[in-house]
Amino acid sequence: MLPRRREPDLAGLAAFTLDPGGRVVSWSVTAAALFGQQAPAAIGQHVCDLLMTGPGQRELVGHALAEVAAGRVWAATVAGGSLGEGRFAFRWEPMAGPGGAVLAVAQRAWPQRAPSWLSEATARIGSSLDLAETASEVAEAAVPGFADAVAIYVVERLLAADELAWPRAGLGTAVRRLAARLSGQVEAANGTALPPGEVVVLGADSLRSQAMATGKPVLSSDGKIAAGCTSFLAMPLIARGAVVGCAVFGRAPASPAFNPGDVALASALAARAAVGIDNARLYDRERRTAQALQRGLLPGQPDIPPGMEVAHAYLPVGDHVVGGDWHDIIRLPDGRAALIVGDAMGHGPEAAAVMVQLRTAAHTLAELGLPPGQVLRKLDAMAAAMDPAAMDPAAINPAAMNPTAMAMETAGTGTMAAGTAAPFATCVYAVIDPSGGVSGIAQAGHLPPVLVLPDGATEVLDLPPGLPLGLGAGSFQVTRFNLIPGATLALYTDGLVESRTRPIDDGLALLRGALSSALAEPGSTLDGACQTVTQLLYEHGEDDITLMLARTRQ
Repeated sequence: MLPRRREPDLAGLAAFTLDPGGRVVSWSVTAAALFGQQAPAAIGQHVCDLLMTGPGQRELVGHALAEVAAGRVWAATVAGGSLGEGRFAFRWEPMAGPGGAVLAVAQRAWPQRAPSWLSEATARIGSSLDLAETASEVAEAAVPGFADAVAIYVVERLLAADELAWPRAGLGTAVRRLAARLSGQVEAANGTALPPGEVVVLGADSLRSQAMATGKPVLSSDGKIAAGCTSFLAMPLIARGAVVGCAVFGRAPASPAFNPGDVALASALAARAAVGIDNARLYDRERRTAQALQRGLLPGQPDIPPGMEVAHAYLPVGDHVVGGDWHDIIRLPDGRAALIVGDAMGHGPEAAAVMVQLRTAAHTLAELGLPPGQVLRKLDAMAAAMDPAAMDPAAINPAAMNPTAMAMETAGTGTMAAGTAAPFATCVYAVIDPSGGVSGIAQAGHLPPVLVLPDGATEVLDLPPGLPLGLGAGSFQVTRFNLIPGATLALYTDGLVESRTRPIDDGLALLRGALSSALAEPGSTLDGACQTVTQLLYEHGEDDITLMLARTRQ
């Protein structure tokens, strides 16, 4: 297959004609676009008054007109005067026919206008906050529109240790290749693509090390980066005043070598790439930090006493790994088990911060063997002492209270006083005796548990609702009951049964029917029933969902 050749770029060419004395006879639309002068203003003017106004340029025009009059072509790159800081390539040649007219063709030589691929690339790069995807966007923009090969690198210590430092001259640097893209002929010469994710230790004299140490582009014909390329350009990737990596471009022999105009284009691409890659790096760091913290907030493996089965399911709202719901199972010294389900008001990190404090405290209090009412009383005092400023604003707004919890408070303890802060959390705490002895349960503003008997019949336990934690209730009443062998106790949070489109009574009815059906299914397990019920009642993801099922063996 013949090597690909780049077609000449005719965009930006401008043509005009001069008489033998140097006055403009005709002025094309492209000339008007290139030089910013319309035809009526240009025609009739001398070229030295219109374009060549810089020092020494009148003599240059005289020489050019003499060359054309002698039948020769004159070409030169001119800058300064009315042409400004840019450089323009001119070609003047004699036109056939009488009169000795001159055909002039001009094109901007430096700096060139940004081609369409660069405009499209800079608009697209950074649209994703994924590090590999952002680097791939840069590579796809560069090949084949600008180069025949490209590789994008990021400083390894920046990813591994978050060390933002300028690489020093004379020292090699470890970098990680985020993305690479090769044209067909270059890939054939290499035999394989450059794999992303590979860590490379650069020598101190390599193009990439030089570019990162100096912060400047480096041009070379010996890059030793990709076989099949004869011209290389290494660009440092600088973001927020620090070098975060580098981009290396290569061109095959069939393509023109990199020139100063290409450096300008690569600089524009590298600047956008550096910001996009650094943003993606920072986002990835924060995401990994949040995930590590959130994983630490999730409960560990429960220690379930003999004679009991316990299953649980948790679905956080939105993209959060954890929210305000919590559940815990604590094996007590006397062989009984404490089951806790709670719901801190609000969503996201604020609710999770409150949740982890209450869950940790509840676990510690339960291990001390305190009765349910006393555990809730101490949690209530702890919640009341929390700083409201650290809470989710929606969680401390009385108008944002769970309407079910508010209804139960009003019915059980009287209407809350005006101006009282909203509750921090609701909670239900049960102590189960696997041997079939008397069990106890108390709740703080929580929805009542559902009991599923061995024959599939269900009932909602009639418990005093109590005030939510944080309102200083002072006492929580404990209800005694027997969890007969084969019966299942369901503890849950309001997200399972209540939404804006589903009233609480309808949700409770659905929960009772789903529990009865799932537990009666032949061959069903407690874990399977828990997952089935959770998925069946899950609706629009408006609130966190927690369901815990506990059963004593028959």
